[in-house]
Amino acid sequence: MRTLLTLLCALLIAGCGKAPLQEQQAYVFGTRVEVIVVSAAPEQGRQAIAAVLREFDRLHRAYHAWQESELTALNSAIAAGKPLAVSPELADLVRDAQAISQQGDYLFDPGIGRLIALWGFQADEFAAVLPDPEAIAAWRRSKPSMADIRVQGNVVSSRNRQVALDFGGYLKGVALDRAAAILRDQGIHNALINIGGNVMALGSKEGRKWKVGIQHPRQPGPMATVSLDDGEAIGTSGDYQRFFEFDGKRYAHLLDPRTGYPADHTQAVSVLIPAGPRAGTASDASSKPIFVAGPDAWRKMAERMETGMVLRVDADGSIQVTRALHERLDFLGKAPPMTIVE
Repeated sequence: MRTLLTLLCALLIAGCGKAPLQEQQAYVFGTRVEVIVVSAAPEQGRQAIAAVLREFDRLHRAYHAWQESELTALNSAIAAGKPLAVSPELADLVRDAQAISQQGDYLFDPGIGRLIALWGFQADEFAAVLPDPEAIAAWRRSKPSMADIRVQGNVVSSRNRQVALDFGGYLKGVALDRAAAILRDQGIHNALINIGGNVMALGSKEGRKWKVGIQHPRQPGPMATVSLDDGEAIGTSGDYQRFFEFDGKRYAHLLDPRTGYPADHTQAVSVLIPAGPRAGTASDASSKPIFVAGPDAWRKMAERMETGMVLRVDADGSIQVTRALHERLDFLGKAPPMTIVE
């Protein structure tokens, strides 16, 4: 499976010389994850990576949206119209996801789990089958949303039984921030973390900035690279990783809650987030509403999400990029045609 952002790991490792790099890959959150650390003590690096991967696995199991987990238990309670006392961690995640959803005018909304299931995207593999239009219409009439959720202390309830939480568009970013904290706590200050194309950089690689590539949504390999400062994160939402085709049309997992159908006006959106304690979370969650907002509204949505470095590929392949991000890009060969916006 192609990652949304292609790490230039082969170049990094091949050119490392005596650089004490430790690297490990795994499959979590339904995608490939990769952790690379620079440490003069190899055992320290290996132990730090192991701690990160254990945390990824814990988050994946605890908040899986369709396999038995604390999150599915909450969804069952919501469907039954009952409040549920959850762990403090889950209560905090619900509050946080609710605030981000509100900021993005609910174009990113983890409360649409039933819609995701209707489209078959709550699976590692899915068939090229369109959902029943009446089922989509019924879902739209019920209007489930994170706005229906109420959190009092650690008790979560919903005024709408059709709400079903799915953190698939949010948890990878949370995991990036957790990974950064774990690595720093274990004395690792130079690392690169990739979760299915959401990437965070810590420190540098022997004084050189970590460099990652922004995947072209319709061509192999990256269209450009960007060097990341300490603590920065970059994430991409694209229609080319989880999708199926039916009668020659592509249906991607990025759903528009307003219509109940996949957003088909955008191929990809990449965002570069400045360093901060929630840079990873923002790299995952902010790209979604910008993607769904579409050609006429994405700039305003980027402003709402307080995201100034954005690259967007339209359905026809035309590229728009904010000036702030354009100044950070390095192109491999001739730069593709693009429109620079303020």
